[in-house]
Amino acid sequence: MLTELSIKDFAIIDEISITFKEGLTVLTGETGAGKSIIIDAVELLSGGRGSVEFVRYGAKKANLEGLFIISDPAHPIYKVGKSYGIEIDDDGMIVLNRTISANGKSICRVNGNLVTLAILREFGSTLIDIHTQHETKSLMDVERHIELLDLYEKERINDAKHDYKRLYNKLHTVKKRFQQLNNNEQEMAQRLDLLKFQLNELQQADLSPGEDEALREEREKLMNYEKIYSGIRDAYEALSGEKRGLDWLGLALTGLETAGEFEKDLEGKKESFSNHFYLIEELSYELRNYLDTLAYDPDRLNYLESRLHEINKLQKKYGTSVDEILEYSAKIEDEIDEIQDRDTSLKKIEQELHDIGQDALIEARHLHDLRIEASKQLKEAIHRELQDLYLEKATFDVAIETKKGNPNDFELNGVPVHLTQNGFDQVRFLISTNPGEPLKEINKIASGGELSRIMLALKRIFAKHQGVTSVIFDEVDTGVSGRVAQAIAEKIYGISVGSQVLCITHLPQVASMADTHLLIEKNTSEERTSTTVEELSIEERVTEIGRMITGTELTETSKEHARELIELANKFKE
Repeated sequence: MLTELSIKDFAIIDEISITFKEGLTVLTGETGAGKSIIIDAVELLSGGRGSVEFVRYGAKKANLEGLFIISDPAHPIYKVGKSYGIEIDDDGMIVLNRTISANGKSICRVNGNLVTLAILREFGSTLIDIHTQHETKSLMDVERHIELLDLYEKERINDAKHDYKRLYNKLHTVKKRFQQLNNNEQEMAQRLDLLKFQLNELQQADLSPGEDEALREEREKLMNYEKIYSGIRDAYEALSGEKRGLDWLGLALTGLETAGEFEKDLEGKKESFSNHFYLIEELSYELRNYLDTLAYDPDRLNYLESRLHEINKLQKKYGTSVDEILEYSAKIEDEIDEIQDRDTSLKKIEQELHDIGQDALIEARHLHDLRIEASKQLKEAIHRELQDLYLEKATFDVAIETKKGNPNDFELNGVPVHLTQNGFDQVRFLISTNPGEPLKEINKIASGGELSRIMLALKRIFAKHQGVTSVIFDEVDTGVSGRVAQAIAEKIYGISVGSQVLCITHLPQVASMADTHLLIEKNTSEERTSTTVEELSIEERVTEIGRMITGTELTETSKEHARELIELANKFKE
């Protein structure tokens, strides 16, 4: 969830820091006070498009920073962090930072690491889902409908998707081999010449597995021969040379043996000392023998340097180690055999393509069947949500169509289909808000009030599946009132039970549902405008909701109505 938001020199905001809590946080205030500016700041922080117009007049730069705390160790943000080498500690703290300078430059950071805007956007979209009256990042995007449907039955569909993707990736690899081998003869002849040249160069090098490491180790010893020799010699001299360390140890052992004849308590110490003495004596013999084996060979060192230089040149072309180079050599040998026996190889790969393709089709069909089942359950769930929002005559449908292929693609029931990473399905969410009207794509619905309710119904279903920790609604209640407004308030609160929700609203019904109520006000001082944020107490909430009810002068009747709304909201929560 978004825990802390800091905004500095952004639009009309001088400097504010807002602490957000769990549950439903409502932001209210007069039009133009800066409520939407705060949401704009969050949107830019999550990778939205920036502009120099956001920099406060007279300031050099605008700075935005958000602290998120993720309590779920399985949250997808950890996978995103790992893919970009950005560490997320066990405490689950993630800090997004964005600076927009007055000259138009934008600097983005995640946990202190400089990142591109695209990477910041990927982190942001995993943490935040922003829904305004006119757009929503995921639900309005037809290309993402297949992902949302898959999320609805995540456990079952993910397993089938994993099996399919394994075959799809294998199919893609084999298809690439087939295309390379099926190129025109001139390209194949050129490719064959190149591979033969490379193979000849590698065979002449006569490399052995692990040779580079062995050569470097031997070179290291020869280059440090003097240090190795003098170190072992000093150790040996200390034991058996003029210093006669062993003689002194021998005297100590004799002394213990003599004393031990008269003092039984020394028997154990004498035994231990005796064992160590003979071990050290044996070690001194080994050191002397090792010294005899040491020899410095400058010719051998020159050979090692020359051989390593040759290997380094090959590593720049064919791999980072000798083992990788040998793997590449074996690979091009196979490719040479394929090209030289091209016709047979093509037939073999064609058969392989057919076999893998048929297996992939089976898995794609299984994925398709699971999506059909999931779509039926999703339609029922959405219809229940729409009824609660007084759209009982609306019809929601999930259109699952097969992507048509070309004659060279694989056939399903005699019809060519196009396989992608997601199988052969194309998913679209369709809706009709009135009987007799045709089903349309969600983004083509005209009525703002209807669109708001449909978005809420979808968001209510998908919020718990998408994994985002913060859902933001910016005036999605525009164009509704009465019982519909109450229904929207209840749905927004329902979403907040599973996700943190931040909501800008002009509806007293929504404001009364708040767990936390923030008032945004615009102030003018020294001919400069600034925005302030204040968390309201119970009585202050009554006053603010009363003002929202009347829209003009606050009355005791409106305050009484506000108290009643808050009491009803508390009963609903219970």
